[in-house]
Amino acid sequence: MPYEPIRLEPLKQMLKKLREAIYEPVAELEVTAWVTPEPVSYLDRKTGTKMTLVHGQRWGDLWDCAWFRFAGSVPEHSRQEELVLLLDINGELCLADPNGSPVQGLTTVNSEFDFSLGLPGKRVVRLHDMFLSGSDIEVWADAGNNDLFGKYQGGTLKEAVIASCREDIRSLYYDVEVLLEAAEQLPAGTARKERIYQALYDVSLRLTDISPERIAAAKKKLAEPLSLKGGDPVLTISAVGHAHIDLAWLWPIRETIRKGARTFSTVLRMMERYPDYVFGASQPQLYDWMKQHYPALYEQIKQRVREGRWEPQGAMWVESDTNVPGGESLVRQILYGKRYFQQEFGLEMKSLWMPDVFGYSASLPQLLKKSGVDYMMTQKLSWSEYNRHPHHSFLWEGIDGSAVLTHMPPEDTYNSPAAPRSIAKAEREYLDKNVSGHALMLFGIGDGGGGPGEEHLERLAREKNLLGLSPVQQEPSWKFFERLNEERESFQTWRGELYLEKHQGTLTSQARSKRYNRKMEKALRELEFASVLAARLGRAYPAETLETIWKEVLLYQFHDILPGSSIKRVYDESLARYEELLGQTETMIADTYSYLAGHIAHGKTASAQTVIFNSLPWERREWLRVNGRWHHVQVPSMGYAVLSNDAGHEADGEAASSSEILTKTPGEGADAAAEGRSLENDKVIVTFDQNGAILSVLDKAEKREVIQQGRLGNDLRVYHDDGDAWDFRHDYAANAGTPLHLLSMRELREGPRIGLVFEYGYGESSLTQTVVLTAGSRRIDFETDVDWRENGKMLRTSFPVNIRSNQVHCEIQFGSLGRPTHRNTLWDFAKDEICAHQWVDLSEPDYGVALLNDCKYGHRAIDNVLDLNLLRSSTYPDPEADRAEHRFTYSLYPHQGNHVQAEIYRRGYELNVPLRTMSLPDVSDQETGKLPLSQAFLSPDHPHIMVESVKKAEDGDDIIVRLYETSGTHAGTTLRLGFQAAEAWIADLMENRLTQLKLNEPSEIALSFTPFEIITLRLNVPEL
Repeated sequence: MPYEPIRLEPLKQMLKKLREAIYEPVAELEVTAWVTPEPVSYLDRKTGTKMTLVHGQRWGDLWDCAWFRFAGSVPEHSRQEELVLLLDINGELCLADPNGSPVQGLTTVNSEFDFSLGLPGKRVVRLHDMFLSGSDIEVWADAGNNDLFGKYQGGTLKEAVIASCREDIRSLYYDVEVLLEAAEQLPAGTARKERIYQALYDVSLRLTDISPERIAAAKKKLAEPLSLKGGDPVLTISAVGHAHIDLAWLWPIRETIRKGARTFSTVLRMMERYPDYVFGASQPQLYDWMKQHYPALYEQIKQRVREGRWEPQGAMWVESDTNVPGGESLVRQILYGKRYFQQEFGLEMKSLWMPDVFGYSASLPQLLKKSGVDYMMTQKLSWSEYNRHPHHSFLWEGIDGSAVLTHMPPEDTYNSPAAPRSIAKAEREYLDKNVSGHALMLFGIGDGGGGPGEEHLERLAREKNLLGLSPVQQEPSWKFFERLNEERESFQTWRGELYLEKHQGTLTSQARSKRYNRKMEKALRELEFASVLAARLGRAYPAETLETIWKEVLLYQFHDILPGSSIKRVYDESLARYEELLGQTETMIADTYSYLAGHIAHGKTASAQTVIFNSLPWERREWLRVNGRWHHVQVPSMGYAVLSNDAGHEADGEAASSSEILTKTPGEGADAAAEGRSLENDKVIVTFDQNGAILSVLDKAEKREVIQQGRLGNDLRVYHDDGDAWDFRHDYAANAGTPLHLLSMRELREGPRIGLVFEYGYGESSLTQTVVLTAGSRRIDFETDVDWRENGKMLRTSFPVNIRSNQVHCEIQFGSLGRPTHRNTLWDFAKDEICAHQWVDLSEPDYGVALLNDCKYGHRAIDNVLDLNLLRSSTYPDPEADRAEHRFTYSLYPHQGNHVQAEIYRRGYELNVPLRTMSLPDVSDQETGKLPLSQAFLSPDHPHIMVESVKKAEDGDDIIVRLYETSGTHAGTTLRLGFQAAEAWIADLMENRLTQLKLNEPSEIALSFTPFEIITLRLNVPEL
């Protein structure tokens, strides 16, 4: 007779029946909560509003907090059973020990999650002795009224019971689950598949009654298919537990700290039950929060790290965005991140852990290699919309030629359920399986934390070497990367940026955050430079304060804060902190420059004098307004000069030298004028139409029109934008957009500056823009103030320039990147919105036009149009995003030659780094000062070499000087110092000495750069 046909549905019903039989409630718990709007300590747990709760009762609103007390008594008839607590408050819970330290985290089953990856809820608590006093139970838990992803699920008590746990049923459940899913992944008709189905069918017949005897018989029946092993593996999967925790996103930063405690305490409990369990977590910031807020928990983590079962991962202080932060910010992310793990755990981080970042700058490979980081892990490129990245394992090469080995887990997720389908997908989808026998699996519940549960670890215990599946071993990722590196020669190379074909809106969203970030980066650069100079004169270098400020700035560069994709509260809090940080930094800059000014030997004078500081590494000649008067000043490279406010006068018989201040009144050979709707200086003539857009920019020297004939420059338009913070429609420009309505125009005259002030209206918003020409300059500035009140709108400006080029050059960190201006392929089409920092440039071989900015990042360059994204007002996740007052400047800069010959990188820095002024102290005699009237402290003699950072070393009094080649060419330079150095070393980005340099003189160093190379110097410089 034929065999009974086996249908899957009864087998799945059996699995469901087993799951429902694992736990049986035996008694209710009494539940009391003390509710507060913000978290309170364990010692203050009874200070909130007291509530006695019953099932289904609501206990709070979104973001409310509470300390819960669960109390009860074990029934006498259940005292010999395996007991657990089942707790679900419709939010997140962290159980505490009698000292208030975290024990275990729980999360509502209602948390939103991709259920194809598993169920997110954690509700089961094994009874610990700390919760028991005889048969009485008392458990305290810190609660947050939000789910894993910050969503409000109703805030009701859903479950609070004592339950017996049928361990035999629980074990059988996972046997059945793994075998059933493993069989589903096997090819039809294979003997292995049919044998498993038959065994499961036989078991289902016996489990009509779930008795201990029948459960034992079922376990025995399934032992055989579970014991069958695989043969020689073609692919081995390295599995490491993961709990991706966004440091802010759909919840505020304060909730992240508690998420860390919930997640990490759960990991520790799971490690007690599963000896093979290996877990990893990145972001030193998160560890530091644990150290500060939960010291006992942190000590348990350190013990697991010492055992090798807990892997600190990373290299960066946070999982930072890499598009918007400046180059030095990325260096500090790595510097502070690696130093923390080295100091706290004695571990050297060799990989960059970046699973969820919105694209990766082509500058990163060099930063990693020069920091001792050889590997990178991500999976985010799997989110691209139009093109599939061709590799999971590959060498990623940056703009300078440095390469790091990069791996994307072929499952394309960091939330793997660690189920048979996970293993099958990894083998099936691994794009490099033809040359690689190793792949990585990140298992657990992430984004909002939580991490692996027992289900992940029970599956892995059965999948180590199960016939029909690739073997899986739990191990830290560093072991995986070392094995992958042995296959390095077989991998292909990807050159340039790793562009994510999604989330282009994050280059513009939350514009105020991006502005503050730019201003903080420049202010910190200025403060460090000034502090190094002051330290040579005996003033204490503010190392601790600088590190504290830097680390907070680095925190706000997290990939859901700086890109603009967090909730309103995150920005309410971070913008307030930014304002305080910038104020603090600017005050310190002023104090430090005042200290330096007090050491300048300026002699007796009858008139006030001002010191002008220049932190950029070239001599600057600019118009500057000082004490109400305009002066054309000349300030040496990375130095200062003294200005007498009696323009052109000599001071105490000392004539101004060429290295000191030159002064000139407006009108002496460099005029600017306005007439009607046009502006003119000695370089350009700008003509405007009736609505304030630019009709013409005439380069007088070249007799060349800059704006394409028949088109408008600075064409301010508003586009419909119904996207969220991450994305806007790719075809937004199919609708031409709506121009602003010009309300008024007036003339501006300020010494050498001439301009037109345009006032516009649009909807509920207003925009005031001052278009300025300065005598002697080609730069056309658009100084803009906006009160933006629109919903679902995007404000952009565009310049159709009279240039033909297949590439637009864009400044990125420590260099620039060429991108296509055509849309020949789907790869070109996908890369429509592009990131640039201080400038983009379209150039022919002998002429070009640059678009500069002081705080914008989202650009578009198609054909001959340079386009800048100014503001977006999306409604999710912040319904008030960018409905605020904004201030920014962008500039059009026509130039001779291409972007390299015109030194466009300098123009970008000059817009972003103003000259600083400080009055000399009002004393009768300062001739004994240690500093001359003018001095350059650092001066490279090659025009393409930029000094990005000057700071004190992290581990001593040496001076760190970071330089880079800006144009993509080989360059040799002599760096002249305005001080004597005892020793000079090439260092890595971690400031470790590598190669000692010969000092031609105590004040000169010869350096040789490869294209876009970063060189870090470590100088031993005696104090004055």
